[in-house]
Amino acid sequence: MAQNPSDSPEAAGPTPTGPTPTGPAPTDPAAAQPTPSAAARWRPDWRDLVKRLVGVVAVIVAVWLIYLFLDAFLPRWWAQVIGNAVDGSFTAGAWWGLLIGGVFTLAPVLLLAQAVLTRKSLRVRSGFLILAVLLAVPNLLTLGIVLGTSAAAHAGERILDVDGPAFRGGTAWGAVIGGLVALTIVTMSMLYRRRGTQLKQLRAKQN
Repeated sequence: MAQNPSDSPEAAGPTPTGPTPTGPAPTDPAAAQPTPSAAARWRPDWRDLVKRLVGVVAVIVAVWLIYLFLDAFLPRWWAQVIGNAVDGSFTAGAWWGLLIGGVFTLAPVLLLAQAVLTRKSLRVRSGFLILAVLLAVPNLLTLGIVLGTSAAAHAGERILDVDGPAFRGGTAWGAVIGGLVALTIVTMSMLYRRRGTQLKQLRAKQN
């Protein structure tokens, strides 16, 4: 009797070898752990927040106390320094005012232009800015006496009225002249640099 081809072992396909898995597939222990939610991951440290808040408040209070001290001390001190230098002379007061107002306006404006207009590193520009602020301090002190409303500012005005006549007016004129000279120098420098750049571009085109 003829044998059905489908009944042969070859037709049934290869017989799998090895043990047949009877249980579920193994899982990764790390993947099996539950993922914490965003709220669970972000748990603010209240102690750290309180420490930072206390630090910020301490800095603000320290700056405020320093400001009060300087506001009560600097105007009177600066007026006494100018009064000792001028010694009640109208001419000396005018010349000292022109000198201080001109020099300490010219230099800060030039340094400020270097900090803003140049393409140097951030550290160099920050240095120019700090120097500009420091060199502007004498004129800022005089301005504080003129515009200040504290008792020290009024005391400084009385000292300058007696010992430093014409100093405030000379400082104002010196600041105007120094500012105009500084702006002229900055403008001429920018025009000179632009002309140099244009000449380089023309030479590059010709070559």
